[in-house]
Amino acid sequence: MSRMSGRGRDGERRLARLYRSLTPEDQSALQAFAEFLVARRAAQPQETQGPLEPDLIPRPPKESVVGAIKRLSSSYFMLDRGAMLNDTSSLMGAHVLQGRPASEVIDDLEALFVRQYARYREEQEPQDV
Repeated sequence: MSRMSGRGRDGERRLARLYRSLTPEDQSALQAFAEFLVARRAAQPQETQGPLEPDLIPRPPKESVVGAIKRLSSSYFMLDRGAMLNDTSSLMGAHVLQGRPASEVIDDLEALFVRQYARYREEQEPQDV
């Protein structure tokens, strides 16, 4: 009964009901997570001659975890967000559910995106045969 079916109108209604029961901060976190999931599906492999470069957006002095995810997703637009989903979700949960300070979580998010970008570059580099 506590599981959401995830399909059709029943799943949508349940999600809307859960959303309305959250605090405004948690609603923002859920919305950012949903946007993250949509963005990862929209990311399609690029046909290029090498790796794309990130368009790094500077970290503002006072940034929320949700804002950091959006900023990093925009900066590292070429990355497959699905590969980072588990780690990103864990970090968001540590902040929202366990009260871990936003600055620490954002530091870890930045490191996660840098690591994923390094892997992306390795995969995109032309291989000498």
